[in-house]
Amino acid sequence: MKIAILHDYFDEIGGAEITLLYLAKEINAVIFTTNISRKLIHELGFKDIDIRSIGKVPNLRHIKQFFTQFRFQFAKLQGFDYYIFGGSNSIYAAKDNNHNLWYCFNPQMGLYNLRYIKKGITNILKQPLKSIQIGFDKRAVKKINKIISASRGVKKKVQKYYGRGSDVVYSPIDTNRFRWQKPKNYWLSVSRIDPCKNIELLIEAFKKVPNENLIFVGSASYEFKNYSKRLKMTSPPNVRFIGPISDRTKLSQMYSRCKGLITTSKIEGFGMTVVEAMASGKPVIAPNEGGYSETIIDEVTGKLIDDIDEEKLIEAINTIGKTPEKYIAVCLKQAKKFDVDIFIKKIKGIIQN
Repeated sequence: MKIAILHDYFDEIGGAEITLLYLAKEINAVIFTTNISRKLIHELGFKDIDIRSIGKVPNLRHIKQFFTQFRFQFAKLQGFDYYIFGGSNSIYAAKDNNHNLWYCFNPQMGLYNLRYIKKGITNILKQPLKSIQIGFDKRAVKKINKIISASRGVKKKVQKYYGRGSDVVYSPIDTNRFRWQKPKNYWLSVSRIDPCKNIELLIEAFKKVPNENLIFVGSASYEFKNYSKRLKMTSPPNVRFIGPISDRTKLSQMYSRCKGLITTSKIEGFGMTVVEAMASGKPVIAPNEGGYSETIIDEVTGKLIDDIDEEKLIEAINTIGKTPEKYIAVCLKQAKKFDVDIFIKKIKGIIQN
């Protein structure tokens, strides 16, 4: 079979993009997208992937989404037997590209999960537009033949928002890339810099534990550059923002030497970084939300925190930081459940069926 993978953009690389790169490599698929950073893709070790642009789009987020939907709306690909969609904008191409499935990382958060989070007159005025966008989004999903969800939490959202059933296949981690080493005196957080990631909570917590250190790996999109600057300006000396690390070997070294990983995001459909940390034998501290509740075993491979706040986060840091080595074996075992080989085998079986 000749298979095409369609995804919103590859100029920012996160868990969704890495998942699709693994998939393209293993099933010899061609990727179609809009913006591409070939430098980042090559640094990740995916030099041989056939990835093609259907046209560039602007960088400002809402404009970017609109133009991406427009690009895929008129994308008619010839010579392929099967189509796999990744991003929520790429599914607009489903109407002209039949025999398809959507690997859903999360329904569009701005339309569903986060629709009423922001307050004020501006957000109120946006609601009629969001209702129209939801209508178009649901119409696009009707053209999808089959849906795969990245976690059980995503499966529930797909049922709630679209009235569709879906299979669960967890996103893949190449566990062989990671290894444990004796920890140094720092905690690690790996994430996009985005208001929805709740990074302020991390900063405020580490202000109150000056003997602990946090290294934050990640960068902001064009839209959130000023937000990123404000975070860095308000950070204490024991919190360091070192930017993105696209070199997977270098990133695995950061995992291998940390005390553990901390994440504060409440909206993750899966959360690849927590499994990467466990594959390095490192414990994880995270909200008891979303995909984290399906990958982390509370009090075994780390700590899941209900209604996370500063004091609860500090308590977890102090408790787990005393003996991070005791989590090595259980973390390595848990991470193997999400290995890339399992993911590929399941996806291939679904396509063949």
